[in-house]
Amino acid sequence: MLEVRHLTKVYDDGTVALKDVSFTVEDGEFLVVIGLSGSGKSTLLRCINRLIDPTEGEIIWNGVDITKLQGEELRKMRRQIGMIFQHFNLVRRSTVITNVLSGRLGYTPQWKSLFGQFTREDKEKAMQALRRLGIEDQAHKLARELSGGQQQRVGVARALMQEPKMILADEPVASLDPVLAHSIMQYLEMLNQEDGLTVICSLHYLDLVQRYATRVIGLRDGRLVYQGSREDIRAMTDEEFKNIYGEEAERVSGGLQGELQSTRGGEA
Repeated sequence: MLEVRHLTKVYDDGTVALKDVSFTVEDGEFLVVIGLSGSGKSTLLRCINRLIDPTEGEIIWNGVDITKLQGEELRKMRRQIGMIFQHFNLVRRSTVITNVLSGRLGYTPQWKSLFGQFTREDKEKAMQALRRLGIEDQAHKLARELSGGQQQRVGVARALMQEPKMILADEPVASLDPVLAHSIMQYLEMLNQEDGLTVICSLHYLDLVQRYATRVIGLRDGRLVYQGSREDIRAMTDEEFKNIYGEEAERVSGGLQGELQSTRGGEA
């Protein structure tokens, strides 16, 4: 179980990205985080795996406070948490399989990783991950030669190489068209259901939330303002909706228009 307790993050410039956020995530859940750009979704995910250090609060995972880990203990914890990014974060001039193998860096001595000296077992594992994501035939192409959807599948395969127990996906489909978005979400759902991985995923569009989430939390200006199930999202009232997205937002075809779409972009 993951327990986030009274989490607050204040950046050096005084920006308050998270304010006293508390919630729990059961093992094997598919939790979706919703909210406007700037609501704190990305900051929350990055605090969970300590890419960002929280200002206050605790993040307890299976009885261990992640916020207190340092050095080798932190490195071992990060092995268990895969991260998938909105803009893929691939080395575009490197091959697909090299990008996937980078997911093993937490298990590889630094001097070996610098020279790309991965074991035969790791290379076989990388091919298996690519096969599972349906892009084994792209293994030796440069990452920049792939389509956006294929690049994100490489990102998923890289996370899988960590043998994670949890996957954090930060707006993983925001750069993709609706058909490709569902394709990537289906792969995350597969890992959640077949491997029992806990998935925490931030999303903008309610149709995707309704389809894939088992539970939902909503952030607004860094505060937790909503918690509910997939069924609760489907029955969301206009009052609840506007409490998350603001008075100017409107629901259309399961998605959003107005202020939400006009503010998409960078996020605290």
